[in-house]
Amino acid sequence: MRRAVAEDPRLSFYSELDVVDSTGSTNADLLAKAADTGAHGRVLVAESQDRGRGRHDRVWVSPPRAQLALSISVRPRGIAPEAMGWLPLLTGVAVVDAVRAVTGLDANLKWPNDVLIAGRKVAGILAEVSAGPDGPTVVVGIGLNVSLTQDELPVPHATSLALAGAPDVDRTELLRLVLTEFARRYTQWSAAGWSVASLIGDYRARCSTLGVEVRAELPGGQTLTGAAEDIDAHGRLLIGGRPVSAGDVTHLHGQY
Repeated sequence: MRRAVAEDPRLSFYSELDVVDSTGSTNADLLAKAADTGAHGRVLVAESQDRGRGRHDRVWVSPPRAQLALSISVRPRGIAPEAMGWLPLLTGVAVVDAVRAVTGLDANLKWPNDVLIAGRKVAGILAEVSAGPDGPTVVVGIGLNVSLTQDELPVPHATSLALAGAPDVDRTELLRLVLTEFARRYTQWSAAGWSVASLIGDYRARCSTLGVEVRAELPGGQTLTGAAEDIDAHGRLLIGGRPVSAGDVTHLHGQY
């Protein structure tokens, strides 16, 4: 896998790519190296993880070679703090486009960056920031279920590409496409001075949360229910006119 991807000329954006048989967490491993001068453009892929982290410190384990588990580190120089939240959303768009291209499945996004197929979660994304004297390093982790069986799924509402109808996915090709899409979109975003003018339209077009009734469990124990109306320029979900920047969102009904 490493050689096939590292030799792809489309992936010159990346400074380093490592593939390991097993690790606790690819995000934790890259965060530990965030102070290194070569932290930008690093990729770490693990064939299995036993201490993978999701949002709200949820822990998950990936069976060997049944998922695509990787992390990417970048140093977005000159970016405004309020724009940083768009990095995991950009990653979600990249993963959706890669899954669609490789499998033909109708993948979409549930705000902010869960990837769904037929309403079931097939991938999750977690971005973590390490501050440094010369600016932040952001590590974006991706966990994508490829060949997990029903019994191996982490939660009942999850799925895998195989269960969704793509049983013979080439994980190397999928990794190549995920990295290609991420690099392309990140490069365009940087060249545009971190403007989200074009990115926000691409995100909206792939977001299945928009136009449905949702329940958002907010930090602090609050709950907000209403119509998911739009995504604003800060990547926040507008529910009944109220901007939500963080929370667990559940789709309640169909299109309204």
